[in-house]
Amino acid sequence: MSTAKLPTRPAAGTLARLAAVAFLLVASLGAIDNIGAARAATIVIVNENAPGVGFNDPTPADPVGGNPGTTLGEQRLIAFQHAADLWEATLDSDVPIRIGASFVPLSCNITSAVLGAAGATEAWANFPGAPRTNTWYPGALAARLAGVDLTAPEDPHISASFNSLLGLTPTCVPGLTFYLGLDNNAGAQIDLVAVLLHEIAHGLGFQSFTSGDTGQTLLGRPAIWDYYLLDNRSGRTWAQMTTAQRAASARAWRGLSWNGANVTAAVPGALGPAPLLSISGGAAGDAFGRYGVGVAGFGTPLGTTAVRGELMPVVDQANGNGLACSPLNALNALAVRARVALVDRGTCDYTVKARNVQAAGAIGMIVADNVAGEVAGMPGEASDITIPSVRITRADGQRLKTALQARSRTASGVMARLAIDPERLAGADDQRRMLMYSPTAIAPGSSISHYTTEGTPNQLMEPSINADLTHEVAPPRDLTLPLLRDIGW
Repeated sequence: MSTAKLPTRPAAGTLARLAAVAFLLVASLGAIDNIGAARAATIVIVNENAPGVGFNDPTPADPVGGNPGTTLGEQRLIAFQHAADLWEATLDSDVPIRIGASFVPLSCNITSAVLGAAGATEAWANFPGAPRTNTWYPGALAARLAGVDLTAPEDPHISASFNSLLGLTPTCVPGLTFYLGLDNNAGAQIDLVAVLLHEIAHGLGFQSFTSGDTGQTLLGRPAIWDYYLLDNRSGRTWAQMTTAQRAASARAWRGLSWNGANVTAAVPGALGPAPLLSISGGAAGDAFGRYGVGVAGFGTPLGTTAVRGELMPVVDQANGNGLACSPLNALNALAVRARVALVDRGTCDYTVKARNVQAAGAIGMIVADNVAGEVAGMPGEASDITIPSVRITRADGQRLKTALQARSRTASGVMARLAIDPERLAGADDQRRMLMYSPTAIAPGSSISHYTTEGTPNQLMEPSINADLTHEVAPPRDLTLPLLRDIGW
Protein backbone atom coordinates (compact mmCIF):
# COMPACT_ATOMS: atom_id res chain seq x y z
CA MET A 1 0.00 0.00 0.00
CA SER A 2 1.55 3.28 -1.05
CA THR A 3 1.77 6.43 0.95
CA ALA A 4 -0.68 9.04 -0.20
CA LYS A 5 -0.84 12.74 0.35
CA LEU A 6 -3.05 15.52 -0.81
CA PRO A 7 -2.83 19.26 -0.42
CA THR A 8 -5.72 20.61 1.59
CA ARG A 9 -7.33 23.98 1.82
CA PRO A 10 -7.04 25.62 5.23
CA ALA A 11 -10.18 27.67 5.10
CA ALA A 12 -12.91 25.04 5.25
CA GLY A 13 -14.35 24.70 8.67
CA THR A 14 -11.62 26.68 10.33
CA LEU A 15 -12.83 30.22 10.54
CA ALA A 16 -13.40 31.87 13.86
CA ARG A 17 -16.17 34.40 13.38
CA LEU A 18 -16.92 37.53 15.25
CA ALA A 19 -20.64 37.56 14.71
CA ALA A 20 -21.46 35.72 17.88
CA VAL A 21 -18.47 36.79 19.86
CA ALA A 22 -18.55 37.12 23.58
CA PHE A 23 -21.66 35.43 24.64
CA LEU A 24 -19.51 33.89 26.91
CA LEU A 25 -14.30 21.31 39.08
CA VAL A 26 -11.59 19.35 39.02
CA ALA A 27 -11.46 16.69 36.35
CA SER A 28 -11.43 13.01 36.92
CA LEU A 29 -8.31 12.26 34.97
CA GLY A 30 -7.75 8.67 35.92
CA ALA A 31 -8.43 7.46 32.42
CA ILE A 32 -6.46 10.16 30.69
CA ASP A 33 -3.01 10.05 32.14
CA ASN A 34 -0.61 12.70 30.88
CA ILE A 35 -3.32 15.07 29.68
CA GLY A 36 -1.84 18.49 30.29
CA ALA A 37 1.51 17.10 31.37
CA ALA A 38 4.59 18.83 30.03
CA ARG A 39 5.68 17.38 26.72
CA ALA A 40 8.05 18.44 24.02
CA ALA A 41 7.44 19.77 20.57
CA THR A 42 8.87 22.58 18.52
CA ILE A 43 6.73 24.99 16.52
CA VAL A 44 8.43 27.15 13.94
CA ILE A 45 6.60 30.28 12.79
CA VAL A 46 7.30 31.11 9.16
CA ASN A 47 6.60 34.82 8.64
CA GLU A 48 4.95 35.04 5.23
CA ASN A 49 4.24 38.76 5.28
CA ALA A 50 5.98 41.14 2.91
CA PRO A 51 8.04 44.01 4.31
CA GLY A 52 5.99 46.77 5.90
CA VAL A 53 2.79 44.77 6.52
CA GLY A 54 1.43 42.16 8.89
CA PHE A 55 4.18 40.87 11.16
CA ASN A 56 6.44 43.53 9.65
CA ASP A 57 4.08 46.46 10.21
CA PRO A 58 6.26 49.31 11.58
CA THR A 59 3.38 51.22 13.19
CA PRO A 60 4.63 52.23 16.68
CA ALA A 61 2.91 50.47 19.58
CA ASP A 62 3.17 50.77 23.33
CA PRO A 63 3.96 47.58 25.24
CA VAL A 64 0.76 46.00 26.50
CA GLY A 65 -0.14 43.15 28.83
CA GLY A 66 3.34 41.65 28.99
CA ASN A 67 3.94 42.05 25.28
CA PRO A 68 7.14 44.16 25.02
CA GLY A 69 6.96 44.78 21.26
CA THR A 70 7.27 48.40 20.17
CA THR A 71 5.62 48.07 16.75
CA LEU A 72 2.34 46.51 15.69
CA GLY A 73 4.20 43.88 13.71
CA GLU A 74 6.48 42.95 16.60
CA GLN A 75 3.57 42.59 18.97
CA ARG A 76 1.69 40.34 16.55
CA LEU A 77 4.71 38.09 16.22
CA ILE A 78 5.36 37.98 19.97
CA ALA A 79 1.72 37.04 20.60
CA PHE A 80 1.97 34.31 17.98
CA GLN A 81 5.14 32.94 19.56
CA HIS A 82 3.42 32.99 22.95
CA ALA A 83 0.55 30.87 21.62
CA ALA A 84 3.02 28.53 19.92
CA ASP A 85 4.91 28.17 23.21
CA LEU A 86 1.71 27.14 24.98
CA TRP A 87 1.05 24.44 22.40
CA GLU A 88 4.68 23.31 22.44
CA ALA A 89 4.39 22.66 26.17
CA THR A 90 1.52 20.22 25.70
CA LEU A 91 2.44 18.33 22.53
CA ASP A 92 4.90 15.55 21.86
CA SER A 93 6.63 15.29 18.50
CA ASP A 94 10.16 14.71 17.27
CA VAL A 95 9.38 16.60 14.07
CA PRO A 96 9.28 20.42 14.23
CA ILE A 97 5.88 21.80 13.24
CA ARG A 98 6.05 24.62 10.70
CA ILE A 99 3.27 27.21 10.54
CA GLY A 100 3.17 29.52 7.55
CA ALA A 101 1.58 32.61 9.08
CA SER A 102 0.48 36.04 7.96
CA PHE A 103 -1.73 38.98 8.79
CA VAL A 104 -3.76 39.89 5.72
CA PRO A 105 -7.09 41.58 4.95
CA LEU A 106 -9.91 39.08 5.57
CA SER A 107 -13.65 39.41 5.18
CA CYS A 108 -15.28 42.01 7.40
CA ASN A 109 -17.84 44.79 7.59
CA ILE A 110 -18.81 47.33 10.19
CA THR A 111 -20.44 44.76 12.51
CA SER A 112 -18.66 41.45 11.96
CA ALA A 113 -15.39 40.06 10.73
CA VAL A 114 -13.48 36.87 10.15
CA LEU A 115 -10.79 36.84 12.80
CA GLY A 116 -8.58 34.21 11.25
CA ALA A 117 -8.32 30.93 9.41
CA ALA A 118 -5.96 28.01 9.70
CA GLY A 119 -5.71 24.39 8.74
CA ALA A 120 -3.41 21.62 7.68
CA THR A 121 -1.75 22.21 4.33
CA GLU A 122 -1.61 18.49 3.52
CA ALA A 123 -3.41 15.27 4.37
CA TRP A 124 -1.54 11.97 4.45
CA ALA A 125 -2.70 8.34 4.38
CA ASN A 126 -0.92 4.99 4.56
CA PHE A 127 2.38 6.44 5.73
CA PRO A 128 4.77 4.37 7.89
CA GLY A 129 3.35 4.16 11.41
CA ALA A 130 -0.16 5.17 10.44
CA PRO A 131 -2.53 3.73 13.10
CA ARG A 132 -5.31 3.22 10.53
CA THR A 133 -4.98 2.37 6.87
CA ASN A 134 -6.76 4.29 4.13
CA THR A 135 -7.37 7.17 6.53
CA TRP A 136 -6.37 10.81 6.16
CA TYR A 137 -4.21 12.44 8.82
CA PRO A 138 -3.15 16.10 8.91
CA GLY A 139 0.47 16.67 7.98
CA ALA A 140 1.85 17.62 11.41
CA LEU A 141 0.19 14.63 13.08
CA ALA A 142 1.27 12.28 10.30
CA ALA A 143 4.86 13.41 10.81
CA ARG A 144 4.56 12.86 14.54
CA LEU A 145 3.21 9.34 14.05
CA ALA A 146 5.73 8.46 11.34
CA GLY A 147 8.63 9.92 13.29
CA VAL A 148 9.90 11.66 10.17
CA ASP A 149 8.84 14.76 8.29
CA LEU A 150 6.64 13.77 5.36
CA THR A 151 6.24 17.34 4.16
CA ALA A 152 8.88 19.04 2.05
CA PRO A 153 11.19 21.13 4.24
CA GLU A 154 10.34 24.31 2.43
CA ASP A 155 6.61 23.82 3.01
CA PRO A 156 4.62 24.48 6.20
CA HIS A 157 2.47 21.82 7.87
CA ILE A 158 -0.10 24.45 8.80
CA SER A 159 -1.22 27.59 7.01
CA ALA A 160 -2.66 30.37 9.15
CA SER A 161 -3.85 33.89 8.35
CA PHE A 162 -5.38 36.57 10.53
CA ASN A 163 -7.30 39.72 9.84
CA SER A 164 -4.97 42.71 9.54
CA LEU A 165 -7.89 45.14 9.28
CA LEU A 166 -9.86 44.33 12.40
CA GLY A 167 -10.79 47.56 14.14
CA LEU A 168 -8.21 49.52 12.18
CA THR A 169 -10.39 50.76 9.33
CA PRO A 170 -13.88 52.35 9.27
CA THR A 171 -15.21 49.35 7.33
CA CYS A 172 -13.96 46.56 9.59
CA VAL A 173 -15.70 46.66 12.98
CA PRO A 174 -14.29 50.07 13.86
CA GLY A 175 -13.09 50.32 17.43
CA LEU A 176 -12.92 46.57 18.06
CA THR A 177 -9.32 45.44 17.72
CA PHE A 178 -7.14 42.49 18.60
CA TYR A 179 -5.77 42.70 22.11
CA LEU A 180 -2.08 41.94 21.74
CA GLY A 181 -1.25 41.42 25.41
CA LEU A 182 -0.24 38.02 26.73
CA ASP A 183 -2.01 38.25 30.06
CA ASN A 184 -5.53 37.13 29.08
CA ASN A 185 -6.90 40.54 30.00
CA ALA A 186 -8.54 41.57 26.73
CA GLY A 187 -11.57 43.26 28.25
CA ALA A 188 -13.90 44.31 25.44
CA GLN A 189 -11.29 43.60 22.75
CA ILE A 190 -10.62 40.31 20.95
CA ASP A 191 -7.88 38.31 22.62
CA LEU A 192 -5.43 37.51 19.83
CA VAL A 193 -3.69 34.76 21.82
CA ALA A 194 -7.02 32.92 22.22
CA VAL A 195 -7.66 33.26 18.49
CA LEU A 196 -4.18 31.93 17.75
CA LEU A 197 -4.60 28.96 20.09
CA HIS A 198 -7.92 28.14 18.39
CA GLU A 199 -6.57 28.33 14.87
CA ILE A 200 -3.37 26.45 15.61
CA ALA A 201 -5.52 23.64 17.04
CA HIS A 202 -7.33 23.41 13.70
CA GLY A 203 -4.01 23.08 11.94
CA LEU A 204 -2.87 20.37 14.34
CA GLY A 205 -5.88 18.25 13.46
CA PHE A 206 -9.00 19.68 15.08
CA GLN A 207 -10.65 19.42 11.67
CA SER A 208 -12.20 16.90 9.36
CA PHE A 209 -11.26 16.48 5.73
CA THR A 210 -14.78 15.23 5.04
CA SER A 211 -17.24 17.85 3.88
CA GLY A 212 -19.93 18.67 6.40
CA ASP A 213 -21.89 20.32 3.63
CA THR A 214 -22.03 17.37 1.21
CA GLY A 215 -20.91 14.49 3.40
CA GLN A 216 -18.30 13.51 0.83
CA THR A 217 -15.00 12.11 2.00
CA LEU A 218 -11.72 13.21 0.46
CA LEU A 219 -11.12 10.85 -2.49
CA GLY A 220 -13.24 8.17 -0.91
CA ARG A 221 -11.22 7.90 2.29
CA PRO A 222 -12.41 8.97 5.75
CA ALA A 223 -10.36 11.27 7.93
CA ILE A 224 -9.19 10.13 11.35
CA TRP A 225 -11.77 12.67 12.61
CA ASP A 226 -14.57 10.58 11.11
CA TYR A 227 -13.85 7.57 13.35
CA TYR A 228 -14.74 9.62 16.43
CA LEU A 229 -17.53 11.80 15.10
CA LEU A 230 -20.64 9.94 16.23
CA ASP A 231 -24.22 10.35 15.07
CA ASN A 232 -25.73 9.95 18.53
CA ARG A 233 -29.16 9.03 17.14
CA SER A 234 -28.08 6.12 14.96
CA GLY A 235 -25.01 5.15 16.98
CA ARG A 236 -22.85 5.15 13.87
CA THR A 237 -19.65 7.07 13.26
CA TRP A 238 -19.07 9.16 10.17
CA ALA A 239 -16.63 6.52 8.97
CA GLN A 240 -19.52 4.02 8.98
CA MET A 241 -22.12 6.23 7.31
CA THR A 242 -23.03 6.98 3.74
CA THR A 243 -22.43 10.35 2.13
CA ALA A 244 -26.09 11.27 2.43
CA GLN A 245 -26.24 10.17 6.06
CA ARG A 246 -23.22 12.29 6.94
CA ALA A 247 -24.67 15.36 5.22
CA ALA A 248 -27.93 14.91 7.12
CA SER A 249 -26.27 14.39 10.48
CA ALA A 250 -24.18 17.54 10.03
CA ARG A 251 -27.45 19.48 10.13
CA ALA A 252 -29.01 17.63 13.05
CA TRP A 253 -28.82 19.93 16.01
CA ARG A 254 -27.42 18.07 19.00
CA GLY A 255 -27.09 15.08 16.70
CA LEU A 256 -23.32 14.73 16.69
CA SER A 257 -21.07 13.80 19.58
CA TRP A 258 -17.36 13.13 19.98
CA ASN A 259 -16.82 9.47 20.90
CA GLY A 260 -13.20 9.60 22.00
CA ALA A 261 -11.98 8.17 25.31
CA ASN A 262 -9.88 11.18 26.33
CA VAL A 263 -12.59 13.76 25.72
CA THR A 264 -15.33 11.67 27.29
CA ALA A 265 -13.26 11.06 30.42
CA ALA A 266 -12.58 14.78 30.81
CA VAL A 267 -16.13 16.02 30.15
CA PRO A 268 -17.55 15.61 33.70
CA GLY A 269 -14.78 17.71 35.17
CA ALA A 270 -14.78 20.35 32.45
CA LEU A 271 -18.45 21.11 31.88
CA GLY A 272 -20.88 22.63 34.30
CA PRO A 273 -24.56 21.77 34.78
CA ALA A 274 -26.88 22.67 31.95
CA PRO A 275 -29.07 25.78 32.20
CA LEU A 276 -32.73 25.08 31.77
CA LEU A 277 -36.01 26.89 31.20
CA SER A 278 -39.16 25.05 32.25
CA ILE A 279 -42.60 26.23 31.19
CA SER A 280 -45.72 25.16 33.05
CA GLY A 281 -49.06 26.56 34.22
CA GLY A 282 -52.67 26.13 33.29
CA ALA A 283 -52.39 28.27 30.16
CA ALA A 284 -49.09 26.83 28.90
CA GLY A 285 -50.78 24.51 26.44
CA ASP A 286 -48.36 23.26 23.77
CA ALA A 287 -45.60 25.40 25.26
CA PHE A 288 -45.45 23.18 28.35
CA GLY A 289 -42.06 21.56 28.72
CA ARG A 290 -38.31 22.09 29.06
CA TYR A 291 -36.23 24.35 26.83
CA GLY A 292 -32.54 24.52 26.11
CA VAL A 293 -31.23 28.03 26.67
CA GLY A 294 -28.13 30.10 26.10
CA VAL A 295 -26.85 31.97 29.11
CA ALA A 296 -25.82 35.60 29.47
CA GLY A 297 -22.43 37.01 30.25
CA PHE A 298 -24.12 39.46 32.64
CA GLY A 299 -26.60 39.26 35.49
CA THR A 300 -26.97 36.56 38.10
CA PRO A 301 -26.00 33.09 36.83
CA LEU A 302 -28.61 30.38 37.07
CA GLY A 303 -28.29 28.17 40.12
CA THR A 304 -29.97 25.28 41.84
CA THR A 305 -32.41 27.70 43.46
CA ALA A 306 -34.88 28.45 40.69
CA VAL A 307 -36.12 31.86 39.64
CA ARG A 308 -39.79 31.26 39.02
CA GLY A 309 -42.52 33.61 37.93
CA GLU A 310 -45.34 34.26 35.57
CA LEU A 311 -44.19 34.89 32.01
CA MET A 312 -45.27 38.14 30.39
CA PRO A 313 -44.17 39.65 27.09
CA VAL A 314 -42.93 43.14 26.39
CA VAL A 315 -44.82 44.55 23.39
CA ASP A 316 -43.45 47.83 22.10
CA GLN A 317 -43.42 47.29 18.34
CA ALA A 318 -46.23 47.51 15.81
CA ASN A 319 -45.67 43.91 14.75
CA GLY A 320 -46.27 42.65 18.28
CA ASN A 321 -42.62 42.22 19.21
CA GLY A 322 -40.98 43.74 22.22
CA LEU A 323 -37.38 44.92 21.91
CA ALA A 324 -37.10 46.64 25.29
CA CYS A 325 -34.44 48.94 23.90
CA SER A 326 -35.82 51.93 25.77
CA PRO A 327 -37.38 52.31 29.22
CA LEU A 328 -40.67 50.40 29.33
CA ASN A 329 -43.90 52.34 29.11
CA ALA A 330 -46.44 52.11 31.90
CA LEU A 331 -48.37 49.17 30.42
CA ASN A 332 -45.30 47.08 29.75
CA ALA A 333 -43.86 47.92 33.15
CA LEU A 334 -47.11 46.83 34.78
CA ALA A 335 -47.05 43.59 32.79
CA VAL A 336 -43.53 42.46 33.72
CA ARG A 337 -43.33 43.72 37.31
CA ALA A 338 -42.40 40.82 39.60
CA ARG A 339 -42.60 38.50 36.57
CA VAL A 340 -40.29 37.01 33.94
CA ALA A 341 -40.14 39.25 30.86
CA LEU A 342 -40.13 37.84 27.33
CA VAL A 343 -38.44 40.17 24.82
CA ASP A 344 -37.20 39.88 21.27
CA ARG A 345 -33.62 39.96 20.08
CA GLY A 346 -32.56 42.90 17.93
CA THR A 347 -31.73 46.61 17.60
CA CYS A 348 -29.83 47.05 20.88
CA ASP A 349 -27.45 45.19 23.17
CA TYR A 350 -28.75 42.45 25.42
CA THR A 351 -27.60 44.41 28.45
CA VAL A 352 -29.80 47.34 27.42
CA LYS A 353 -32.83 45.06 27.29
CA ALA A 354 -32.01 43.48 30.64
CA ARG A 355 -31.44 46.84 32.27
CA ASN A 356 -34.79 48.16 31.05
CA VAL A 357 -36.86 45.17 32.14
CA GLN A 358 -35.03 45.06 35.46
CA ALA A 359 -35.80 48.75 36.00
CA ALA A 360 -39.45 47.91 35.37
CA GLY A 361 -39.36 45.28 38.11
CA ALA A 362 -38.92 42.04 36.16
CA ILE A 363 -37.26 39.17 38.04
CA GLY A 364 -35.79 37.54 34.93
CA MET A 365 -35.52 37.96 31.16
CA ILE A 366 -35.97 35.55 28.29
CA VAL A 367 -34.78 36.75 24.88
CA ALA A 368 -36.38 35.09 21.85
CA ASP A 369 -34.05 34.97 18.87
CA ASN A 370 -35.10 36.86 15.74
CA VAL A 371 -33.49 34.47 13.26
CA ALA A 372 -33.72 30.71 12.87
CA GLY A 373 -30.92 28.74 14.42
CA GLU A 374 -29.71 27.02 17.55
CA VAL A 375 -29.38 28.08 21.12
CA ALA A 376 -26.65 30.64 21.68
CA GLY A 377 -25.52 32.79 24.54
CA MET A 378 -25.62 36.54 25.06
CA PRO A 379 -22.48 38.66 25.36
CA GLY A 380 -22.18 41.64 27.59
CA GLU A 381 -20.85 42.96 30.85
CA ALA A 382 -22.93 45.01 33.26
CA SER A 383 -22.36 44.95 37.00
CA ASP A 384 -25.63 46.78 37.67
CA ILE A 385 -27.77 43.99 36.22
CA THR A 386 -28.74 41.43 38.82
CA ILE A 387 -31.60 39.49 37.23
CA PRO A 388 -30.84 36.25 35.32
CA SER A 389 -31.26 36.28 31.54
CA VAL A 390 -31.40 33.47 28.99
CA ARG A 391 -31.82 33.23 25.23
CA ILE A 392 -34.04 30.79 23.37
CA THR A 393 -34.47 29.98 19.70
CA ARG A 394 -36.89 31.83 17.47
CA ALA A 395 -39.03 28.69 17.18
CA ASP A 396 -39.24 28.31 20.94
CA GLY A 397 -40.00 32.00 21.26
CA GLN A 398 -42.92 31.60 18.92
CA ARG A 399 -44.25 28.71 21.01
CA LEU A 400 -44.22 30.90 24.08
CA LYS A 401 -45.85 33.80 22.27
CA THR A 402 -48.62 31.51 21.09
CA ALA A 403 -49.26 30.42 24.66
CA LEU A 404 -49.33 34.07 25.78
CA GLN A 405 -51.94 35.19 23.30
CA ALA A 406 -54.80 34.68 25.75
CA ARG A 407 -53.23 36.71 28.55
CA SER A 408 -54.69 39.78 30.20
CA ARG A 409 -52.64 42.91 30.87
CA THR A 410 -51.42 41.58 34.19
CA ALA A 411 -51.68 37.79 34.01
CA SER A 412 -50.84 35.00 31.57
CA GLY A 413 -51.21 31.74 33.46
CA VAL A 414 -47.89 30.66 31.92
CA MET A 415 -45.14 30.00 34.44
CA ALA A 416 -41.43 30.21 33.69
CA ARG A 417 -38.75 28.57 35.82
CA LEU A 418 -35.05 29.31 35.32
CA ALA A 419 -32.46 27.08 36.97
CA ILE A 420 -29.64 24.67 36.29
CA ASP A 421 -30.27 20.99 35.67
CA PRO A 422 -27.89 19.05 37.93
CA GLU A 423 -28.51 15.87 35.94
CA ARG A 424 -27.26 17.25 32.64
CA LEU A 425 -23.98 18.80 31.58
CA ALA A 426 -23.99 21.92 29.44
CA GLY A 427 -22.64 20.85 26.07
CA ALA A 428 -22.84 17.08 26.54
CA ASP A 429 -25.32 14.51 25.25
CA ASP A 430 -27.29 12.13 27.45
CA GLN A 431 -24.32 9.76 27.58
CA ARG A 432 -22.12 12.66 28.72
CA ARG A 433 -20.20 12.76 25.47
CA MET A 434 -19.21 16.17 24.16
CA LEU A 435 -21.60 17.53 21.58
CA MET A 436 -20.18 18.83 18.32
CA TYR A 437 -21.37 21.84 16.35
CA SER A 438 -24.14 20.68 14.02
CA PRO A 439 -26.40 23.63 13.18
CA THR A 440 -29.48 23.08 11.05
CA ALA A 441 -28.02 25.57 8.56
CA ILE A 442 -24.32 25.29 7.85
CA ALA A 443 -22.48 28.59 7.52
CA PRO A 444 -18.92 29.11 6.31
CA GLY A 445 -16.51 28.91 9.20
CA SER A 446 -18.91 27.20 11.58
CA SER A 447 -18.50 23.54 10.78
CA ILE A 448 -18.54 20.16 12.47
CA SER A 449 -14.86 20.79 13.21
CA HIS A 450 -15.93 22.62 16.36
CA TYR A 451 -17.47 21.87 19.71
CA THR A 452 -21.06 22.86 20.36
CA THR A 453 -21.85 26.43 21.38
CA GLU A 454 -23.69 25.05 24.43
CA GLY A 455 -20.59 24.23 26.45
CA THR A 456 -20.35 25.87 29.85
CA PRO A 457 -17.81 27.20 30.45
CA ASN A 458 -17.20 28.19 26.85
CA GLN A 459 -14.63 26.01 25.14
CA LEU A 460 -11.73 27.21 23.01
CA MET A 461 -12.90 25.20 20.01
CA GLU A 462 -16.42 26.56 19.81
CA PRO A 463 -17.01 28.47 16.57
CA SER A 464 -16.65 31.88 18.21
CA ILE A 465 -13.96 33.41 20.34
CA ASN A 466 -15.77 34.15 23.57
CA ALA A 467 -14.75 36.75 26.10
CA ASP A 468 -14.42 34.28 28.98
CA LEU A 469 -11.85 32.02 27.32
CA THR A 470 -8.59 31.45 29.14
CA HIS A 471 -5.32 30.44 27.52
CA GLU A 472 -5.74 26.88 28.76
CA VAL A 473 -6.10 24.07 26.24
CA ALA A 474 -6.28 21.13 28.67
CA PRO A 475 -8.62 19.86 31.43
CA PRO A 476 -10.06 20.78 33.77
CA ARG A 477 -10.79 24.01 31.92
CA ASP A 478 -10.64 23.02 28.29
CA LEU A 479 -11.24 19.98 26.10
CA THR A 480 -9.07 20.84 23.09
CA LEU A 481 -6.04 18.77 24.02
CA PRO A 482 -8.05 15.62 24.88
CA LEU A 483 -9.48 15.61 21.37
CA LEU A 484 -6.03 15.92 19.84
CA ARG A 485 -4.96 13.01 22.04
CA ASP A 486 -7.89 10.97 20.75
CA ILE A 487 -6.78 11.35 17.13
CA GLY A 488 -3.19 10.43 17.85
CA TRP A 489 -1.21 13.27 19.42
